[in-house]
Amino acid sequence: MDESGLVSVKEATSAQILEESEATKSQDICHQFGFIRRIKGDGNCFYRALCFQLVETLVHNESAMKRYIEIKDKLLRSHEELLKAGFDENEFKDLLSTFLRVLDQLEADDREETLLGFFNDQATSDSMVKYLRLLTSAHLQNHADFFQHFVEAPSLKAYCTQEVEAMAMECDHVEILALSEALDISLCIISMDGSDGHPVYHTIPEGSQPSLYLLYKTSHYDILYKCREH
Repeated sequence: MDESGLVSVKEATSAQILEESEATKSQDICHQFGFIRRIKGDGNCFYRALCFQLVETLVHNESAMKRYIEIKDKLLRSHEELLKAGFDENEFKDLLSTFLRVLDQLEADDREETLLGFFNDQATSDSMVKYLRLLTSAHLQNHADFFQHFVEAPSLKAYCTQEVEAMAMECDHVEILALSEALDISLCIISMDGSDGHPVYHTIPEGSQPSLYLLYKTSHYDILYKCREH
């Protein structure tokens, strides 16, 4: 991957691409996933990877119009969640506008080159990432009775300000769960950090059927594609 890029083109998975020193784990991954897409390791990789996968469903998809309506509706409704959490609309309206503009332009031009262009433009890409960070923070705060038990900080508000809303801060399981709930999506994180020679699979929420797959290794996330996907 070009070091200046934020999101790479798809590459075929192989033991060499993943990690030569962990052949067994790599073989498990390669057996199930045909392609990998690299995300820049800048502390925003989870949010950028999830955002890319969410928007990518508009590209080369027979149900693109249905997905466009679903995603746009989720984003428009998320506006209310941010207001409920106490965010001033001026804090996020431009970020949301950028997100919606990307959706509208991809609905009109669904080429992968266009998609990659948006996600590799620093300002556009970071605006979408920032919006997802604010949405994650809002969901955590709006469901504080549940989430406050899972963070170590003087308060949930302080945690959100310092660890969630700030760019370049790595995310933890609690943020992943919150964002999956906020967007009503299911994902599977395949961790290479297990010690038994095989990857560890975490489906979020538990028991759901994942539609998005992320490879996790040493605090970093990349995108995986099931072998049937091209």
